Amino acid sequence: MTIYLDAVWLLNFFLDWMILMLTHSFAKASNHRARLILGAIVASLLVPLNLFYPTSLWTTPIGKGIFSLIIVFTAFGFKNIRLYTRQLLLFYFTSFAMGGGLFGIYYLLQEQIHVSNGMVVTYQSGFGDSISWLFVVIGFPLIWWFTKQRLDNLVIQQMKYDEMVHITICMQNQINNSSALIDSGNQLVDPVTKQPVVICDEIFMKKWFSEEEWVILQDVQENMSLERLPDKWLDKFRIVPYQGVGGAGNFLLVLKPDWIQVTVQEQQLTITRALVGLQFGELSPDGSYHCLMHPHLLKSLAVHSA
Repeated sequence: MTIYLDAVWLLNFFLDWMILMLTHSFAKASNHRARLILGAIVASLLVPLNLFYPTSLWTTPIGKGIFSLIIVFTAFGFKNIRLYTRQLLLFYFTSFAMGGGLFGIYYLLQEQIHVSNGMVVTYQSGFGDSISWLFVVIGFPLIWWFTKQRLDNLVIQQMKYDEMVHITICMQNQINNSSALIDSGNQLVDPVTKQPVVICDEIFMKKWFSEEEWVILQDVQENMSLERLPDKWLDKFRIVPYQGVGGAGNFLLVLKPDWIQVTVQEQQLTITRALVGLQFGELSPDGSYHCLMHPHLLKSLAVHSA
């Protein structure tokens, strides 16, 4: 059997890069993503080390542990021991999660790919046949996507949906704040941009509009007369379809804020990819909250505090 070092290195480089990308996403790291490429290059150096020095320290569990410390440091840097430890544990967790998918491909390809000393090898005359590589090229990104989706959903399910959060919204350079309820029933997203919608009631939203403008907005909502929108807000508004109670279809008037900031347990999250939906009425009878927070907007805070 002939092993092509360049092919094996390239395969491991892309796998390491995907793992680091996933770790970066879960850790919500602030470093530039370009560092992840450097981290993947360092991680893929295990390929020549294992091939040319099979009895070296780097092939032992201790050596691999030390090497993983170097990989995480290269990809994410070092700010403090607590943050570094959390990034390291997330790196291990992501590696194990994707490893399960990797073994699934291993059996699916009838052992045409092989894991040896921490590196991935395809073989059949050394380079692997076209079917083997097709599954590798398509299968690895699918494993990455599937792992990210499942872990994101797990984070959402473990959140405390009855928790109140502090919300600050900026629109037209005017900033107002209120309280919001994390609502598990609010799964509304714009079908075009896939941006989640935060629903806010009229008590809160009227801080941005005059009484005359609010009456116009009610008419726009009821009759879908978008041409009546105030000129200064024209480029901010859009409509999002939704399914109400009983299955009846309807449309919700939403607008694009400059940014939204959410504070949960002294942690702050600034959101730019979200929409604000208008509720013509009060959300809370006792006035304890004025917005319904989309739970997916808080998944990064949930991961951050884990």
